[in-house]
Amino acid sequence: MTGLAAALAEHGMIIRGGFVFAEDETTPPAAAGEPARSVVLIGHGGGSIWPYFSAWLAEQGEPSPDPLDRWSRHVLDPIAGRFGARAVYPFEKPWLPFQQWAARAEGLKSSPLGILMHPDFGLWHAYRGALLFEHEIELPLSANPIHLCDTCTGKPCMNSCPVGAVSVEGMDIGRCHEWLRSKAAWACRTAGCLARSACPHDRFRYSPEQTAFHMAAHLRGL
Repeated sequence: MTGLAAALAEHGMIIRGGFVFAEDETTPPAAAGEPARSVVLIGHGGGSIWPYFSAWLAEQGEPSPDPLDRWSRHVLDPIAGRFGARAVYPFEKPWLPFQQWAARAEGLKSSPLGILMHPDFGLWHAYRGALLFEHEIELPLSANPIHLCDTCTGKPCMNSCPVGAVSVEGMDIGRCHEWLRSKAAWACRTAGCLARSACPHDRFRYSPEQTAFHMAAHLRGL
């Protein structure tokens, strides 16, 4: 995996864990069409991809829809070919269980916002794709990673949403989206999710530019 890690690092991406599928699991096809035996998750922590994506975006001509998705393909499709894998993405159909794969690969649990909580990156990370292999590639799991939400006493994320969309039951997506569609949601629409920003585990917080980009993309999908 050293070569793969080095290839990803050239674009600010990292390996986000992986595992071997169980013998009785139904899996998507890998590069040659045979069922995949292993999956390796690819993504980033914090804003590591932002300089690379921003530079690529500046080189493009006319703006087009979903530039981050296009950049992810631009980076990962050639890398997959180099390593004999098939690249798959969380934004393509048929939808693959990326959240389940990610939780399984890194041993993570969900936060009240629905985002997987990482012991180092907190809420500031993402998965951009995965590589499917026809042979077994097993990466070690973190040994019982700390779930930071369990150690958080103040739960500021639950007290920061202006419409109370975050609770112990999870994220009320409908209430959140209804609020974002209103003019009163100016702060959320410009500065990003206030509940996410209130999380104290923010050492890898996105820059204002990256936050604004992601929020704008989210609002276009409402």
